[in-house]
Amino acid sequence: MGMLIVTPDFAGLWADSRYWEQAQKELAGSGIALMKVLNASSDEHLDWLANHLTRGQTVAVDGDVLSLALAESLQRRLAAHGIALNSQLDLLQRVNPSRPALPTAAVYEHVSPFAPQSRADKLEQVRRTMRQADADWHLISTLDDIAWLFNLRGADVSYNPVFLAHALIGQQQATLFVSSGKIPAELAGKLAEDGVVLAEYEQIKAALAALPAGQRLLLDPRRVTQGLRRAIPATLPVIEASNPSTLLKACKTPAEAQQVRRAMEQDGAALCEFFAWFSQAVNREPMTELTIDEQITAARARQPHFVSPSFATIALMPMAPCPIIVPRRNTMPPFVATACY
Repeated sequence: MGMLIVTPDFAGLWADSRYWEQAQKELAGSGIALMKVLNASSDEHLDWLANHLTRGQTVAVDGDVLSLALAESLQRRLAAHGIALNSQLDLLQRVNPSRPALPTAAVYEHVSPFAPQSRADKLEQVRRTMRQADADWHLISTLDDIAWLFNLRGADVSYNPVFLAHALIGQQQATLFVSSGKIPAELAGKLAEDGVVLAEYEQIKAALAALPAGQRLLLDPRRVTQGLRRAIPATLPVIEASNPSTLLKACKTPAEAQQVRRAMEQDGAALCEFFAWFSQAVNREPMTELTIDEQITAARARQPHFVSPSFATIALMPMAPCPIIVPRRNTMPPFVATACY
């Protein structure tokens, strides 16, 4: 979580307190100053731009990675000071043209009983909400919404069971935009049975541009980039509202709640196993934060259906002989994951 601003005579990285120590070490000698903010939602970088740039100057940003809501907020703040916003420049691509390609890890199906609701049922729930909003189409770019809606999982983001994709939902058909080769043929056949067709990840803008004039598109401005918004024809009315799937996946069915309980039971068993080892090993064998990570991850990995931790273990070893360990649980069944502080 951070924001980098570069001007002809200054470069600063705005980051919250979670990263201050790390940033100070990694930025040393780089010419980039650490700008400390108190929380991740701070917009102090916007204040800095407004106060340090002069009327008539321009701020460049890549609109393909900037949410529509944030782009609009940035544009309003800058315009009030006579500063222009150019959101069609990807300067980082020019600086580093050899950036890694999109991940290639395969997508797999999230099956029953871990996904008690079928893909077809979830799509119908979303379409019902679309009809209530008088929307013909719905654009989704948030990876957790896509994973939930299509009962699919991936490994494109560390510690998160998601994959890079966009989705365009119509009343009769849904298109999943994902890089070729990521969906196995058998899974593609199952998706087709539920009215889901596959398209290349890069084709999302062309698909938006080809939507019939006069039909209405539902999108969440906080969860769609400005670059995608620009691809939508001016003749297509846009409804800005929360993704229906965001609320739907938050309201657990009894069967889903039971899967959460089972995941927590397995995580609790793993923690008990870890604490049993720890009580015997403390002050008897060498131990570091890495040892804690190895032991607690191994205990979880021995539980059924383990996939991965929800994030890298954070283990604090104070001067006292016993570390302070506070479990944090991930409620996405069947993933059994906790972190150690």
